[in-house]
Amino acid sequence: MLYSIIIPCYKSAKTIRSVVEMTSKEFDKMNRVPYEFVLVDDFSPDGGETIRELRAVADDYDFVTVVELAQNAGQHNAVMAGLNYAKGDVLIAMDDDGQTHPSQLPVMFEEFEKGYDIVYGYYQDKKHSAFRNFGSWMNYMAFRVLIGKPKDLKTSSFWIIRKFVRDYAIQYKSHYTHLQGIFLRTTRNIASVPIKHYSRMEGQSGYTFKKLLGLWSNVMGFSIVPLRVARNLGLFLSFLSLLGAVAVVLKKLLAPTSAVGWYSMMVAICFFSGLIMLFLGLIGEYLGRMYLGMTNNPQFVVRNIYERKGDS
Repeated sequence: MLYSIIIPCYKSAKTIRSVVEMTSKEFDKMNRVPYEFVLVDDFSPDGGETIRELRAVADDYDFVTVVELAQNAGQHNAVMAGLNYAKGDVLIAMDDDGQTHPSQLPVMFEEFEKGYDIVYGYYQDKKHSAFRNFGSWMNYMAFRVLIGKPKDLKTSSFWIIRKFVRDYAIQYKSHYTHLQGIFLRTTRNIASVPIKHYSRMEGQSGYTFKKLLGLWSNVMGFSIVPLRVARNLGLFLSFLSLLGAVAVVLKKLLAPTSAVGWYSMMVAICFFSGLIMLFLGLIGEYLGRMYLGMTNNPQFVVRNIYERKGDS
């Protein structure tokens, strides 16, 4: 059985070697061999430091393959690139900063051996910033509401999956990738176990508010709930408008001299116009993503593959 460890890399020149070496030692200790590492450079904006270090690691270890992307694709698409090039029967995703610590792998594999198709490690005490934790909470709530994610399922970027899950996942070709959505489409035989969350070895998280918002919006590719909410809210507001119209007519009949409220009319016009624009934008977002999918907007573009003493 071959184990594939997939690590998306973004400005990780100072940490990735330590992560690879610690993880390989942990796999040796667990006697889970052979194994391979698929390191995906997500077009790190550091003047080539990350890709040079990744190539150096590949030169030193013949179980390391480096996938260099030609442009930044985002963490989930970078992991998808790794899944496409991994050859393992069991696949593990980790981060490049040491927060998904190799010492927690035995805990996850113990749960995995119970027969689950996917096992997530989740953190009871996160070492993220308050902003990052808020973004994670938003993502969690979005999945609960939009795709019916089980309430007791807690997830992270640290997971183990079986080969058939990978084989299905890589069939998804849209640029708007969200791995949790893909995995939940594949199987519900999923478990999550609490693990310790370590501090970053170096630097800060690469997730900005814009990136977190983009990741959250990718949930729409796995649900039509927003469209149904728009439909139901439209029906509800139409019903309220009908009641309002009846109330206005009755008021005019009962008190013919009463003045019609100009300000209330303008507020109503602005309110409903805003709702219309909001829902048109929502529908446009769905249509835009369909269009980009039909024009084969790629998940990722591979520039080079490096392995076995730097051969490409």
